[in-house]
Amino acid sequence: MSSLPLPSPECDLHALAHHIKLWARELGFDQAGITDTDLRLEEPRLQAWLDAGYHGSMEYMERHGMLRARPDELLPGTLRVISVRMNYLPFEAGFAATLRDPRLGYISRYALGRDYHKVLRNRLKQLGERIEQACAGLGYRPFVDSAPILERPLAAKAGLGWVGKHSLLLNAEAGSFFFLGELLVNIPLPLDAPVEKEQCGKCTACLTICPTGAIVAPYVVDGRRCISYLTIESDDPIPVELRPALGNRIYGCDDCQLICPWNRYAGATPEPDFSPRPNLHRPPLLTLWSWDEPAFLKHTEGSPIRRIGYQRWRRNLAVALGNGPADAAVIEALEQGRPDASPLVAEHIDWALATLKTRAEEENKKTQRLIRCIEKGLPDHA
Repeated sequence: MSSLPLPSPECDLHALAHHIKLWARELGFDQAGITDTDLRLEEPRLQAWLDAGYHGSMEYMERHGMLRARPDELLPGTLRVISVRMNYLPFEAGFAATLRDPRLGYISRYALGRDYHKVLRNRLKQLGERIEQACAGLGYRPFVDSAPILERPLAAKAGLGWVGKHSLLLNAEAGSFFFLGELLVNIPLPLDAPVEKEQCGKCTACLTICPTGAIVAPYVVDGRRCISYLTIESDDPIPVELRPALGNRIYGCDDCQLICPWNRYAGATPEPDFSPRPNLHRPPLLTLWSWDEPAFLKHTEGSPIRRIGYQRWRRNLAVALGNGPADAAVIEALEQGRPDASPLVAEHIDWALATLKTRAEEENKKTQRLIRCIEKGLPDHA
């Protein structure tokens, strides 16, 4: 395991900490804070979460174990963590309109633009280079979801907000629609104070709104039920009992953020890299279903969506189509995709077709019943 070198003793650390925050702003970050590496209070919570199996098939969570709570073991020589956040909410978010239309595919708002890993990591690297110019011997390494590290507790300790009951970081001035990143450094910068207390109060809106009941207790998410896990992380079949709850969500879910009162303060980002791509913003499901694998790879180039691969993409689309209207065009498209489907996708196509045909039969029975009532001059609820 690599480690950081010893820093120069000549740095004015208080002045440097002030400049770090200014430089972070110049690089497009909305906030930066500094904390130490002590996450001992998080270790029992992390172990309990793992013991409950809430990580599902994400075996890497268990493999790294308590290393996630020990940044100084992840990168020996680390003394401080510079935590940053960058807003990502696009100007044309279109949350409600997309969710209300079952013919459209809903993609989590963070994934509509360029892959944030690349954007934030590049900016963090530039921040490290600026600090290095001011402090000889600086050792640093940027991380953006690229290492086993508890980024939300670190960000909370650095004063960027508090961990809400949905387990995401909340900021009183910006809500939760932002990315987090970390720069591990080997200099004893002065620490920022955390937010005095979490400000969720008695609100439980996020627990109530979760379509699959994944937030099993305040601050505790059962990943196995979370739509983001089911559509992004898991490569297994989506549990049959949870498929209807996915609705038209084909990549991730924002419901717990959309309902959160603090997100009334979330502002749109000016970052062009996070602007929605036209082919992913409120896309018709049938259009997405028509993509073959080369088209999928072309349309998702540079997007975080590409990492789930074509088969999981088709799996998610089949569920969304099955949750939509029982149109002849939808049934025909699913049937045409069945012969060449992988076993994973075929299972979900079969479920979608069975669901749509059952719905079509029910709708037909209602129509026939209404016709009979009209013919007899009876109220349509008779």
